[in-house]
Amino acid sequence: MTQKNKIALVTGGSRGLGKNIALKLADKGFDVIITYHTKKQEALQVAEDVIKAGVMAVVIQLSADKVATFPDFFESLKETLKENFNSSHFDYLVNNAGFGFNAPFAITTEDQFDQLMNIQFKGVYSFTQYALPYLNDHGGIVNLSSRLSQAYMPGYSAYAAVKGAVETLTRYEAKELAVRGIRVNAIAPGPIATDFAGGVIRDNPQYNANVTAMTSLGRVGVPEDIGGVVAFLCSDDARWITAQRIEVSGGMNL
Repeated sequence: MTQKNKIALVTGGSRGLGKNIALKLADKGFDVIITYHTKKQEALQVAEDVIKAGVMAVVIQLSADKVATFPDFFESLKETLKENFNSSHFDYLVNNAGFGFNAPFAITTEDQFDQLMNIQFKGVYSFTQYALPYLNDHGGIVNLSSRLSQAYMPGYSAYAAVKGAVETLTRYEAKELAVRGIRVNAIAPGPIATDFAGGVIRDNPQYNANVTAMTSLGRVGVPEDIGGVVAFLCSDDARWITAQRIEVSGGMNL
Protein backbone atom coordinates (compact mmCIF):
# COMPACT_ATOMS: atom_id res chain seq x y z
CA MET A 1 0.00 0.00 0.00
CA THR A 2 1.30 3.46 -0.91
CA GLN A 3 1.96 5.58 2.16
CA LYS A 4 -0.04 8.79 2.28
CA ASN A 5 1.68 12.13 2.50
CA LYS A 6 1.30 14.00 5.74
CA ILE A 7 -1.07 16.97 5.56
CA ALA A 8 -0.38 20.48 6.86
CA LEU A 9 -2.97 23.22 7.30
CA VAL A 10 -1.49 26.72 6.90
CA THR A 11 -3.66 29.70 7.79
CA GLY A 12 -3.07 32.89 5.84
CA GLY A 13 -1.22 31.06 3.08
CA SER A 14 -1.98 33.31 0.12
CA ARG A 15 0.99 35.66 0.53
CA GLY A 16 4.14 36.54 2.43
CA LEU A 17 5.31 34.13 5.08
CA GLY A 18 2.32 31.82 4.68
CA LYS A 19 3.04 31.39 0.99
CA ASN A 20 6.67 30.47 1.61
CA ILE A 21 5.70 28.13 4.46
CA ALA A 22 3.33 26.29 2.11
CA LEU A 23 6.02 25.99 -0.56
CA LYS A 24 8.66 24.73 1.87
CA LEU A 25 6.24 22.16 3.28
CA ALA A 26 5.55 20.98 -0.28
CA ASP A 27 9.29 20.61 -0.84
CA LYS A 28 9.34 18.21 2.13
CA GLY A 29 6.51 16.15 0.64
CA PHE A 30 3.56 17.50 2.60
CA ASP A 31 0.13 17.92 1.11
CA VAL A 32 -1.04 21.40 2.01
CA ILE A 33 -4.37 23.02 2.87
CA ILE A 34 -4.13 26.79 2.49
CA THR A 35 -6.57 29.25 4.02
CA TYR A 36 -7.13 32.74 2.73
CA HIS A 37 -9.29 35.65 3.84
CA THR A 38 -10.06 37.63 0.67
CA LYS A 39 -7.18 36.86 -1.72
CA LYS A 40 -8.62 33.74 -3.35
CA GLN A 41 -6.78 34.06 -6.66
CA GLU A 42 -3.45 34.51 -4.88
CA ALA A 43 -4.20 31.44 -2.75
CA LEU A 44 -5.07 29.42 -5.84
CA GLN A 45 -1.75 30.44 -7.39
CA VAL A 46 0.11 29.28 -4.29
CA ALA A 47 -1.80 25.98 -4.49
CA GLU A 48 -0.81 25.63 -8.13
CA ASP A 49 2.84 26.20 -7.21
CA VAL A 50 2.56 23.62 -4.43
CA ILE A 51 1.11 21.06 -6.84
CA LYS A 52 4.12 21.58 -9.12
CA ALA A 53 6.21 20.09 -6.31
CA GLY A 54 4.30 16.84 -6.80
CA VAL A 55 1.93 17.02 -3.84
CA MET A 56 -1.71 17.96 -3.31
CA ALA A 57 -2.97 21.42 -2.37
CA VAL A 58 -6.42 22.93 -1.80
CA VAL A 59 -7.65 26.31 -0.56
CA ILE A 60 -10.44 27.16 1.90
CA GLN A 61 -11.73 30.60 2.90
CA LEU A 62 -11.26 31.53 6.57
CA SER A 63 -12.17 34.64 8.54
CA ALA A 64 -9.59 34.21 11.30
CA ASP A 65 -11.08 36.99 13.41
CA LYS A 66 -14.62 35.58 13.53
CA VAL A 67 -14.81 32.63 15.93
CA ALA A 68 -18.51 32.18 15.12
CA THR A 69 -17.53 31.08 11.59
CA PHE A 70 -15.15 28.34 12.75
CA PRO A 71 -17.75 25.53 12.98
CA ASP A 72 -18.68 26.07 9.32
CA PHE A 73 -15.00 26.20 8.38
CA PHE A 74 -14.34 22.84 10.00
CA GLU A 75 -17.36 21.32 8.29
CA SER A 76 -15.81 22.45 5.00
CA LEU A 77 -12.46 21.08 6.14
CA LYS A 78 -14.05 17.72 6.98
CA GLU A 79 -15.47 17.47 3.46
CA THR A 80 -12.21 18.63 1.90
CA LEU A 81 -10.18 16.05 3.77
CA LYS A 82 -12.50 13.28 2.66
CA GLU A 83 -12.87 14.33 -0.98
CA ASN A 84 -9.32 15.45 -1.71
CA PHE A 85 -7.15 13.42 0.65
CA ASN A 86 -9.26 10.38 1.49
CA SER A 87 -8.70 11.22 5.13
CA SER A 88 -10.54 12.44 8.20
CA HIS A 89 -7.53 14.09 9.86
CA PHE A 90 -4.50 16.24 9.14
CA ASP A 91 -1.08 16.23 10.79
CA TYR A 92 0.23 19.76 11.32
CA LEU A 93 -1.38 23.13 11.99
CA VAL A 94 0.52 26.32 11.24
CA ASN A 95 -1.21 29.35 12.80
CA ASN A 96 0.18 32.02 10.50
CA ALA A 97 -2.78 34.30 9.66
CA GLY A 98 -2.36 37.84 10.91
CA PHE A 99 -1.56 41.44 10.09
CA GLY A 100 0.89 44.13 11.13
CA PHE A 101 -0.01 47.21 13.11
CA ASN A 102 2.06 50.17 14.29
CA ALA A 103 0.77 52.99 16.52
CA PRO A 104 2.07 54.66 19.68
CA PHE A 105 0.77 53.16 22.92
CA ALA A 106 -0.93 56.40 23.95
CA ILE A 107 -3.18 56.56 20.88
CA THR A 108 -3.85 52.87 20.13
CA THR A 109 -7.63 52.56 20.05
CA GLU A 110 -9.80 49.85 21.56
CA ASP A 111 -10.97 48.84 18.08
CA GLN A 112 -7.39 48.47 16.88
CA PHE A 113 -6.48 46.41 19.93
CA ASP A 114 -9.57 44.22 19.56
CA GLN A 115 -8.79 43.53 15.89
CA LEU A 116 -5.28 42.40 16.77
CA MET A 117 -6.53 40.30 19.66
CA ASN A 118 -9.32 38.67 17.66
CA ILE A 119 -7.10 37.58 14.77
CA GLN A 120 -3.79 36.86 16.43
CA PHE A 121 -4.67 35.55 19.86
CA LYS A 122 -8.35 34.79 20.44
CA GLY A 123 -8.61 33.46 16.89
CA VAL A 124 -5.50 31.30 17.28
CA TYR A 125 -6.70 30.01 20.65
CA SER A 126 -10.20 29.09 19.44
CA PHE A 127 -9.17 27.88 15.98
CA THR A 128 -6.71 25.44 17.54
CA GLN A 129 -9.41 24.19 19.92
CA TYR A 130 -11.70 23.48 16.97
CA ALA A 131 -8.84 21.84 15.09
CA LEU A 132 -7.95 19.32 17.80
CA PRO A 133 -10.52 16.64 16.84
CA TYR A 134 -9.11 16.68 13.28
CA LEU A 135 -5.42 16.75 14.25
CA ASN A 136 -3.65 13.42 14.25
CA ASP A 137 -1.90 12.20 17.37
CA HIS A 138 1.88 12.65 17.08
CA GLY A 139 1.34 15.62 14.82
CA GLY A 140 2.23 19.19 15.65
CA ILE A 141 1.34 22.86 15.87
CA VAL A 142 3.50 25.84 14.95
CA ASN A 143 2.38 29.25 16.16
CA LEU A 144 3.73 32.48 14.70
CA SER A 145 5.11 34.91 17.24
CA SER A 146 7.51 37.80 16.63
CA ARG A 147 10.92 39.13 17.64
CA LEU A 148 8.93 42.10 18.93
CA SER A 149 7.66 40.04 21.87
CA GLN A 150 11.14 40.42 23.36
CA ALA A 151 12.54 43.47 21.53
CA TYR A 152 10.99 46.79 22.29
CA MET A 153 10.38 49.13 19.36
CA PRO A 154 8.06 52.15 19.67
CA GLY A 155 4.65 51.67 18.08
CA TYR A 156 4.28 47.93 18.57
CA SER A 157 2.97 47.66 22.12
CA ALA A 158 -0.35 46.01 21.16
CA TYR A 159 1.12 43.72 18.50
CA ALA A 160 4.00 42.63 20.73
CA ALA A 161 1.74 42.05 23.73
CA VAL A 162 -0.51 39.78 21.68
CA LYS A 163 2.49 37.84 20.38
CA GLY A 164 3.74 37.46 23.95
CA ALA A 165 0.40 35.87 24.78
CA VAL A 166 0.84 33.47 21.85
CA GLU A 167 4.19 32.36 23.26
CA THR A 168 2.65 31.64 26.67
CA LEU A 169 -0.19 29.76 24.98
CA THR A 170 2.37 27.71 23.04
CA ARG A 171 3.95 26.42 26.25
CA TYR A 172 0.58 25.53 27.76
CA GLU A 173 -0.51 23.73 24.59
CA ALA A 174 2.76 21.79 24.53
CA LYS A 175 2.25 20.67 28.11
CA GLU A 176 -1.41 19.70 27.77
CA LEU A 177 -1.26 18.11 24.32
CA ALA A 178 1.84 16.05 25.04
CA VAL A 179 -0.44 13.22 26.16
CA ARG A 180 -1.38 12.86 22.48
CA GLY A 181 2.21 13.16 21.31
CA ILE A 182 1.44 16.54 19.72
CA ARG A 183 4.41 18.92 19.66
CA VAL A 184 3.78 22.67 19.87
CA ASN A 185 6.37 25.33 19.12
CA ALA A 186 6.46 29.00 18.21
CA ILE A 187 8.74 30.77 15.78
CA ALA A 188 9.56 34.43 16.25
CA PRO A 189 10.58 36.09 12.98
CA GLY A 190 12.45 39.35 12.97
CA PRO A 191 11.41 42.10 10.54
CA ILE A 192 10.61 40.63 7.12
CA ALA A 193 10.44 42.49 3.80
CA THR A 194 6.84 41.83 2.76
CA ASP A 195 3.66 43.91 2.51
CA PHE A 196 3.18 43.29 6.25
CA ALA A 197 2.37 46.47 8.22
CA GLY A 198 1.89 48.36 4.97
CA GLY A 199 5.24 47.24 3.58
CA VAL A 200 7.20 49.50 5.93
CA ILE A 201 10.25 47.22 6.06
CA ARG A 202 10.23 46.48 2.34
CA ASP A 203 9.41 49.96 1.05
CA ASN A 204 10.84 52.47 3.55
CA PRO A 205 14.60 52.82 2.92
CA GLN A 206 15.32 54.48 6.27
CA TYR A 207 13.43 51.84 8.25
CA ASN A 208 15.12 49.11 6.21
CA ALA A 209 18.53 50.64 6.96
CA ASN A 210 17.74 50.89 10.68
CA VAL A 211 16.72 47.22 10.85
CA THR A 212 19.82 46.19 8.88
CA ALA A 213 22.04 48.07 11.34
CA MET A 214 20.47 46.18 14.27
CA THR A 215 20.82 42.74 12.64
CA SER A 216 24.02 40.74 13.08
CA LEU A 217 23.78 39.10 9.65
CA GLY A 218 23.53 42.53 8.04
CA ARG A 219 20.18 42.57 6.24
CA VAL A 220 16.44 42.45 6.79
CA GLY A 221 14.70 39.11 6.54
CA VAL A 222 12.80 37.75 3.54
CA PRO A 223 10.02 35.12 3.51
CA GLU A 224 12.47 32.47 2.29
CA ASP A 225 14.25 32.76 5.65
CA ILE A 226 11.16 31.56 7.52
CA GLY A 227 9.35 28.80 5.65
CA GLY A 228 12.12 26.25 5.97
CA VAL A 229 12.21 26.62 9.75
CA VAL A 230 8.48 25.90 9.97
CA ALA A 231 8.83 22.94 7.63
CA PHE A 232 11.63 21.58 9.83
CA LEU A 233 9.43 21.85 12.93
CA CYS A 234 6.77 19.85 11.06
CA SER A 235 9.22 17.07 10.24
CA ASP A 236 10.39 13.99 12.10
CA ASP A 237 13.79 15.65 12.39
CA ALA A 238 12.19 17.89 15.04
CA ARG A 239 10.44 15.07 16.87
CA TRP A 240 12.15 15.92 20.21
CA ILE A 241 11.43 19.67 20.08
CA THR A 242 8.38 21.06 21.84
CA ALA A 243 7.40 24.09 23.95
CA GLN A 244 10.11 26.20 22.30
CA ARG A 245 10.26 29.77 21.05
CA ILE A 246 12.63 29.71 18.09
CA GLU A 247 13.76 33.15 17.00
CA VAL A 248 14.46 33.61 13.29
CA SER A 249 15.82 37.14 13.14
CA GLY A 250 19.37 37.03 11.79
CA GLY A 251 20.70 37.88 15.24
CA MET A 252 18.77 41.07 15.89
CA ASN A 253 19.83 43.31 18.79
CA LEU A 254 22.69 41.08 19.93
